[in-house]
Amino acid sequence: MDIVLGLIVSVLQDGFIYGIMAIGVYVTYQVLNFPDLSVDGTFPLGACVAAALISRGANPFLACIASMLCGAAAGGVTGLLHVKLHITDLLSGILVMTGLWSINLVIVGGSSILAYYNKPTVFTSGPAALIPQSMFQLRDLIVVFLFCMLIKFITDIYLKTKSGLLLRASGDNQQYVVSLGKDPGNMKILGLMIGNAFTALAGCVLSQQSESADVTSGTGMVVMGLASVIIGINIFSRFKHVKPTLAVILGAIVYKACLMVALQLGLPANYMKLLMAVLFTVALLANRVASLAGGRKEHHAAKN
Repeated sequence: MDIVLGLIVSVLQDGFIYGIMAIGVYVTYQVLNFPDLSVDGTFPLGACVAAALISRGANPFLACIASMLCGAAAGGVTGLLHVKLHITDLLSGILVMTGLWSINLVIVGGSSILAYYNKPTVFTSGPAALIPQSMFQLRDLIVVFLFCMLIKFITDIYLKTKSGLLLRASGDNQQYVVSLGKDPGNMKILGLMIGNAFTALAGCVLSQQSESADVTSGTGMVVMGLASVIIGINIFSRFKHVKPTLAVILGAIVYKACLMVALQLGLPANYMKLLMAVLFTVALLANRVASLAGGRKEHHAAKN
């Protein structure tokens, strides 16, 4: 029973951390309709910035803010390449992702891994230090849950503002944004900055949990983020009171649970990336089937 509980806690911890990233991917992919591949670079960027700052004695919460600002800057570069230089969305993301590989190496001093054990982190200082000793085993879960919920509520509130509504309109109907006298290109840049800021924060939190940063930790983050969004939107957004931001968080938890189950059933770790690709493919197919089924229902209703 203790083993099962430990696995559940582990899945929830990872799910909430990657849920932060999933919210960022939701902003770029679902709201802006922009397939942002720079996520593979901004996730380790957040981890590397946090490691570099905390290892030098910086406050871990300030490291979170710095990671978000760096992620936002990277997202802004992706947006500028696409909007101002008219480079395609996929190539813009690839260019930034490729450039960030070298930047991340420079940040951590040329080594692929930078550890900073026994340094203050968001899991050991600040509000986390107030967690009772009796709940110490759940400390990490509580901290990542609070981070994830904070980002969820901030996103929900922002998308209801005038700027948030313009952001959503930029993904759905750019001509409408133009008719309001606003530049949809600038809204795209803003959305990419927000999405990559959240992605970098997820990398920062994961780095502080493990007390290390790995330059290669971003490999497959695009697949994981998109799969979490697609799974969450298709499964959980059908429920009346589940908002899209909560749906993608739940999607990230389901995705991590599938990976954990596969590992427990004996799947070698070398096949994890293949499993991630398979799960993403299944999610895409399910999304397509659901769309076709919805189109047929609307067509049938229109005929009647």
